[in-house]
Amino acid sequence: MSLLWQVVGFVVAVSLLVSVHEFGHYYAARKLGFKVLRFSVGFGPALWRRVGGPDRTEYVLAALPLGGYVKLLDEREGPVPDAELARSFTRRPPWQRIVVLIAGPLANFVFAIVVLWGMLWWTGAPELRPVVGRIVPDSIMARAGLRFEDEIVRIDERAVSNHSDVVFSLIDAMSDDGVADVQVDRKGSRIDLQVSVPDADVRRSLTEPAALLPGLGFRFWSPPMPALIGRLVEGGPAAQAGLRAGDRITAVDGQPVADFPALAELIADRPNRDVRIDYERAGVTAQTSVHTQAELVQGRERGRMRIETPPPPAWPADMIRQRSFGFFEAAGVSVLRAWDMSVMQARMLLRMVTGQMSLKNLSGPLAIAEYAGQSASTGIAEFLGFLVVISLSLGFLNLLPIPILDGGQILYQLAEWIKGSPLSDAVQAAGQQVGLLLLLLLMGVALFNDVARQFG
Repeated sequence: MSLLWQVVGFVVAVSLLVSVHEFGHYYAARKLGFKVLRFSVGFGPALWRRVGGPDRTEYVLAALPLGGYVKLLDEREGPVPDAELARSFTRRPPWQRIVVLIAGPLANFVFAIVVLWGMLWWTGAPELRPVVGRIVPDSIMARAGLRFEDEIVRIDERAVSNHSDVVFSLIDAMSDDGVADVQVDRKGSRIDLQVSVPDADVRRSLTEPAALLPGLGFRFWSPPMPALIGRLVEGGPAAQAGLRAGDRITAVDGQPVADFPALAELIADRPNRDVRIDYERAGVTAQTSVHTQAELVQGRERGRMRIETPPPPAWPADMIRQRSFGFFEAAGVSVLRAWDMSVMQARMLLRMVTGQMSLKNLSGPLAIAEYAGQSASTGIAEFLGFLVVISLSLGFLNLLPIPILDGGQILYQLAEWIKGSPLSDAVQAAGQQVGLLLLLLLMGVALFNDVARQFG
């Protein structure tokens, strides 16, 4: 994936979602009679400016498209004419200030719901059935009784119908008490199993990114991926050994290779070693030696040949469940999905704070840019799905009770409403400093995770 896609996807996503957020503040303020001085998309020098409306509001498109803001009339920021004091932010009733503050996050939730609604109504929801593929012998799932070709249909009290449902339900269970009641469809019969992970450290390790399914010891069924080389990284171990795109790997150190995942596992177990590779090219068998690279993955050295998979094979029609929705049904489903995702975010954050879930799940700007680039380069549907997730995250995070965020400001207004007078300047300043420290800590952990992921 090119750096250009990452930059473009990130800029578009941030500009759009922050503009949606700020428009929520702007719209509520206008409707409630606050005076809006400026609505800016982006920061820095203005590329375009227009002044309009009875309040002579300044609308700005700025040079740095990584955010935006709404500026309201506020006597804390400068003198206000007596005739306009009633329209200053601090002079409006507390409940109106709370409405303006909450309108930003609410706009992000509404945006996500509307996009989800349109996607569900227009294209429906294709789902991959959660059928079990490989089971690792003596793994957690193997001991629980899970078998090849079982279809997972329920986890605890929740019916599951696709891969994402299963993953989120298992993460929820592992970050809680480590017990999950799993129901599977096994050749037409419903079988009840129980997955149990009593060790808290093991449970926490399972919640690390990409660690859940390997840690539990299973993966979903997928069309067999032949051990063909799709592309080689120039100068990588495979390229230096003379391998080419289109070669089929048949054995590693004499062990037969069934498919690409098996090849990846055999190489991963051989970091920084000379590995004998048997391969087939245009019907002719041959052999070469590859000296693998070592890459640190979750604290373990893993071998790499620097090759990529071929184009994935098509999924069989019977493994895809296509759900279609009417106009009003799609609206209801989109609200429920947005609610479920937001509740999951709150639960995950709480469990990270309490140590039940790995802090490695916090993502910063580098990871978001990478995800934005991946989704933008894949297609419009994937990018819209990415926007839904980030918009819900932006709305949720801004409601956290941290004084520098909307949620913290709402607490200030509630306190003033109950107290009958504003909090002292000293209390507000102390709250802002604590909020800034908390936000910097949160961002620091997220950025550290980004850098750690980039460097293995």
